[in-house]
Amino acid sequence: MTLDQPALAGLAPRRRRARTPEPIAEHLPVARVVVDRPQPHLDREFDYAVPASMADTAVPGARVRVRFGGQDVDGFCVARVDGSEHELAPLRRVVSAEPVLAPQVLDLARAVARRWVGTLPDVLRLAVPPRHARVEAEVPAAGDAAPPDGAGTPAPDGGAPAWSPYVGGQAFVRRVAAGEAPRAVWLALPGPAAAWADAVAQAVSVALASGRGALVVAPSAAEVAVLEAALDRAGVAAWTPAHGGRRVRLLADDGPADRYRAFLAALRGHVRCVVGTRAAAFAPVTDLGLVVCWDDGDDALEEPRAPYPHARDVLALRSEAEGAALLVGGRSRTVAAQRWVESGWARELAAARVTVRARAPRVVALTSVELAREGPAAAARLPGAAWRAARDGLGRGPVLVQVPRAGYLPAVACGTCRTLARCPSCAGPMEVAVSGGPAGCRVCGRPAASWRCPECGGTALRAVRVGTERTAEELGRAFPGVPVRVSGGGARLGTVPDRPALVVSTPGAEPDATGGYAAALLLDAAVHTARVQLGVAEQALRAWLRAASLVRPASSGGVVLLVGDAAPAPTQAFVRWDPAGHASRELAERAALRLPPAAHVVVLEGARDAVRGLLARTELPAGADVLGPTPLREAPEVPEHAQATLLEPDGERVVRALVRSAWSDAPAVVGALAGAQGARAARREPVVRVRVEPSEVW
Repeated sequence: MTLDQPALAGLAPRRRRARTPEPIAEHLPVARVVVDRPQPHLDREFDYAVPASMADTAVPGARVRVRFGGQDVDGFCVARVDGSEHELAPLRRVVSAEPVLAPQVLDLARAVARRWVGTLPDVLRLAVPPRHARVEAEVPAAGDAAPPDGAGTPAPDGGAPAWSPYVGGQAFVRRVAAGEAPRAVWLALPGPAAAWADAVAQAVSVALASGRGALVVAPSAAEVAVLEAALDRAGVAAWTPAHGGRRVRLLADDGPADRYRAFLAALRGHVRCVVGTRAAAFAPVTDLGLVVCWDDGDDALEEPRAPYPHARDVLALRSEAEGAALLVGGRSRTVAAQRWVESGWARELAAARVTVRARAPRVVALTSVELAREGPAAAARLPGAAWRAARDGLGRGPVLVQVPRAGYLPAVACGTCRTLARCPSCAGPMEVAVSGGPAGCRVCGRPAASWRCPECGGTALRAVRVGTERTAEELGRAFPGVPVRVSGGGARLGTVPDRPALVVSTPGAEPDATGGYAAALLLDAAVHTARVQLGVAEQALRAWLRAASLVRPASSGGVVLLVGDAAPAPTQAFVRWDPAGHASRELAERAALRLPPAAHVVVLEGARDAVRGLLARTELPAGADVLGPTPLREAPEVPEHAQATLLEPDGERVVRALVRSAWSDAPAVVGALAGAQGARAARREPVVRVRVEPSEVW
């Protein structure tokens, strides 16, 4: 007798039913799809059959799911064609019939991938935000929105008074109004943030009044908020699904739903003005007429993810491709923008020197030479001259104090031999976080209860860097009864009222003051220029000018004191208020040394064998040369005695190599590197990190 053991419910083996092949669409039955795979050798379009049930939804630009490499992956349908040379698998499904990938954005993404040796899927992740299904139903379809409110928008010939102080400013606005595509590098005058924002808003209003769109990119949400307030004053109202409007903002901080809602509003043509941070450079603005990049020297505009494009250069590519005007502006001048001016590719928009002197405060550099007469007091962090300037300024209004570091004591050293203190566990830098607190590691957070200097055996610690919190504490003792406020880190102040107060801020977090600051003290100036970086002088001058622009003009008693022995070139440019001259000098020096941006540079980083293998496979043009490879320290703050314990084969050691060429050879260089990257990826060899036109090369 045979006994059968019954299977437990739910555990019986399932038999897969063979799927009946679905009929294929009769019209344009083949979809070309870009699959979401970052491997360089897969950076191409793949053909898939379009089932009849998806014939109306698998439109170019729609999100789809396809079978690829044995699994379902995401992708974008970029075209529908009549046929293919291959036997095709069908589309799995259409995620959404919304054509989120606009044709002009697809062309821009391809150009960005070519220029920065990236893949199209990597760029599309930056250009198209993730889908939010509920939002797609909230945003009206194209043509169904409420009519935009155009009240307050000037006529194309109405002028732009904010541009009258700049030589060529009104001419630029008139060309934008006429539908032309001028390119300009703008040096904004000193003054509150509202001044430059009003100028941008007027240019945007003129572009909108001419029937074209506008796109403005700023480094952070703070600048975007200032721009939105200026656009409100110019009559370019914010858009809502219920009431319409003329503009939206694209910010990652707003969350996925709000960001996708703004993206769809621009995509469906409800608005023609988009304001946002670096990802907004890919916004699908209809009939683009003006693109603006504010403060292009800010590191936040450089994408930290592959292929690492800079928003300024993305907007430049887009302006050329779509015939839009380009405006790159700031309180300072980057060397990259100066190269455009000197090559004639863009025109300069700047005020006359007499206008600059009338708007700028008086700048005094308190170096050790100027302070020598004070004797030992010259070594004080707040010398007598700075103390007197702060005291006099407090009699007229608020005083700004800029400090390079946040925190209390962000760096400490051995009190005996002055060696920087490191954590004995992870070799990270040590700090004192709060007043009276113990020293601890900034990386792992462990307290340094039993710390001992590895060089001399000392146990005492001394301050090396002083942060905003310690500075505020010292100023509170030096000026009793005066309010002291801190801006920076996670707490950025808004507008400061026009009454006596000390405002301690880190660079970039300086709040506006009603009526302007009476004085400003820029402490620890040498810290700004002490780093070993190519653009250190440019960044130092930019930070000083940003703070000094918020101070009242010299005719109203405004004074700025730069305290410390910083590098001479940016110090002199700051005293003269001449960022354009400093940028021109920097560009000339870099041209003599063949450094970027005078030369085109590509940085290769990876294991030594991988970098050598990529260079061996790359056929570079005759004018290109290779510097390196040289060992790269991933964590330069780790001391030598800690690195000596890390043993690794020479071929696996991380190195860096530079490929340098003339700009005329740049397309050939990046094309050869892209081809070599694809060949290595197809052979599953280690991929090398490639950064094209980086802001820093060491």
